[in-house]
Amino acid sequence: MTELCPPHVAGNWPSWVGPELVAGRTLSFSELRTIEDWVFWQETRPEEQGRTVIVGRRHDGTLVDLIPPERTVGTRVHEYGGGAWDVRLKNGYPEVVFSDRKVGGLWFSNREGTFQALSDDRAPEMRYADLTWDTAGDGVFCVRETHDEGLPTAALVHVSHSGQETVLVDGADFYAAPRPSLDGASLAWFSWQNPEMPWTVTRLYVAPIDRTGLKLGRATDLSGQTPCSIIEPRWGADGSLYATSDAQGCWTPVKFVHDQTEWKKQFFPEAGAEIGLPHWVFGQRTLTPLPDGQLLALGIREGLTGVLLFADGHWKTVQMGAPVNVPERLSNGQFVWIDAPENAPPALAIGDMDGNFERFRPSVVLPDTITSDDIAKPSLFSFPTADGSKAYALFYEPASSTSHLKEGEKPPLVVMAHGGPTGRADSGFAFKVQWWTSRGFAVLDVNYRGSTGFGRKYREALNEQWGVADVEDCLTGVQSLIEQGLVDPARCVIRGSSAGGLTVLSALAQSDLFAAGASLYGVTDLRALAAETHKFEARYLDGLIGPYPEKEAVYLERSPLTHAEKISVPVLFLHGGADKVVPLAQAEAMRTKLAQSDLHVYPDEGHGFRAREVVEDALERELRFYRTVFATSADPAL
Repeated sequence: MTELCPPHVAGNWPSWVGPELVAGRTLSFSELRTIEDWVFWQETRPEEQGRTVIVGRRHDGTLVDLIPPERTVGTRVHEYGGGAWDVRLKNGYPEVVFSDRKVGGLWFSNREGTFQALSDDRAPEMRYADLTWDTAGDGVFCVRETHDEGLPTAALVHVSHSGQETVLVDGADFYAAPRPSLDGASLAWFSWQNPEMPWTVTRLYVAPIDRTGLKLGRATDLSGQTPCSIIEPRWGADGSLYATSDAQGCWTPVKFVHDQTEWKKQFFPEAGAEIGLPHWVFGQRTLTPLPDGQLLALGIREGLTGVLLFADGHWKTVQMGAPVNVPERLSNGQFVWIDAPENAPPALAIGDMDGNFERFRPSVVLPDTITSDDIAKPSLFSFPTADGSKAYALFYEPASSTSHLKEGEKPPLVVMAHGGPTGRADSGFAFKVQWWTSRGFAVLDVNYRGSTGFGRKYREALNEQWGVADVEDCLTGVQSLIEQGLVDPARCVIRGSSAGGLTVLSALAQSDLFAAGASLYGVTDLRALAAETHKFEARYLDGLIGPYPEKEAVYLERSPLTHAEKISVPVLFLHGGADKVVPLAQAEAMRTKLAQSDLHVYPDEGHGFRAREVVEDALERELRFYRTVFATSADPAL
């Protein structure tokens, strides 16, 4: 690639982070689980065309792929998926139930082989997620999404080994987390109705399982009188049911104990952290019940993740690396987790609660020449908001062991607006950050109002304010960095994907702080989004903007498409041609209204880029775009 500026200028430093390292060799881990002395996890492999497999680790460290090479795990329930598998030990060996991402249906795989229990060539189409083995039988509990005419319908079902499907509960708009008690006598789950989202109001239920004909008895609503998000049911060994609820202001664990007549609720003390994650995907875990009534939890404080232990009536912080999931216990008392520190790529780790652990499967091995000076680490950054409160971000300075800023030079800045918008910026090592910092850019990853990890009030600060509060916080954060002399005011750019694309385009229309922007499969037309998006998000905008069409004028006012003429800087659009969440037409419509813009379409990609060659091309294309913008307006002194 031809450099447009001398290589010592920030933004053009020679970098150790190549596109092939980001997209070609990095494994992705998720949904880690343990049974006795086995560890299981979901692993996505770019070198196998993005194939996702379930891997098991024996007590001696041997790794075993648990599905055949022609299969790939995944589901399209809610379009975002998750929870597409579960595992149990049968005669000492793992048996996996899973959905195949390409052909759908349900499959069983064990040492005897793999067979399909339900096919996906039925009409109407059936999708399955949140798979959980029946603890007292040979079947699996799961969420079924039926795609027929009109909007998809949801139900909780039980599927036997022979493929017999039994509907247990239906009628709600959405279901999640069907979890049988350890003795198989009860089933817990949560559900929600439009226009709510799973992080606004859900209902948690538990019902006895009648094994005669496999049906549920009368369900008990455990949610309480205060409308809240109560999610992630998980059973303890003593028959107690745990969940996490934000009824008291932030997601906090709650315990339900049955005293032979009714379920009694016990809130845990405030932990000084948010324990819970927005339910965008199935299969997330932030709670691990331990013996003697103890509880291990994944907590978030001011955007930073840590592990908390509840014991002897109070919470304490324990040193267990940097988990992205709550650590899961092995039969020998050790714990396993996905470790994602700020200074190294993610890896699987095994250890104890005293800070002793070993990372046994890295997502990628960095070159031997890389030192700590080459890796950018985040610093907490906060600033006042327009409404007098406080917003948060993670700030990364450029990092390199071989390059440095010229005397008097300030680095260019890449501002990141996360998606969702109900999501958050994460402090764990990420190539999406190191790609820029290793080349001399600074990065500001903004946890604008509406982000998670800061409690319900902060999350609700974006209610009816999407396109306003998030944009204000991005602009205020950049202005604060400029005033502190930390970045070059002439070389600030902003990028965002999905909902973050709307924030990007709105910021460009409302401010002259940025030299350019990039929208990756981003929202441009809120009215079209309300009419075209999938069921899971069909009423999401009711809370973020207001009900449609009653608030059509607000939808029009907040849409970047309405204010395209106010954008005077170059914009890059990158979009998937098969995107069902934010259709390609959104980017195409905006592109036609901008004089300085470029749209590149990846025909086979959906909402988010997954193919190796696409990820590589998108990174290089965006980098060339910013360098061209900077070169066009470069100071001759540089």
